[in-house]
Amino acid sequence: MDEENNKLKNMSKSKLFIGLVVLILLVLVLVLVLGYMVFVKNNQSQKSYSVVYLASGEVYVGQLSLFPKMSLSDAYILQVTQDPKDATKNNFRLIPLKDALWSPDKIYLNRDQVMFYGKASEGSKIAETLKQVK
Repeated sequence: MDEENNKLKNMSKSKLFIGLVVLILLVLVLVLVLGYMVFVKNNQSQKSYSVVYLASGEVYVGQLSLFPKMSLSDAYILQVTQDPKDATKNNFRLIPLKDALWSPDKIYLNRDQVMFYGKASEGSKIAETLKQVK
């Protein structure tokens, strides 16, 4: 009788332990998912733009995401043209990729081809131009 009671107690303790571990894991997963959702929402609401310079010489501007793949949404290509009035000066144009024939919502970048990238500062000409466009 005592052996059976001990076995039942041990089984109930192990079930309780397993249930507790499962509960802790579920709570941890829930916290991580909610944290990630808040992080993504905060990043999207900031609408900060980054500049990405590729090895090919192309320069893209857009909202940069590094996870799970490096990508740009709301992207523009920065085009440099010579000023028709003064050949020593250059003009810059931001051309939205949504106006391109293939009209992508998002472009994925090959990290091996990215020379550098960084956020465009609030007072930069790019940021001012994008504020006027929006």
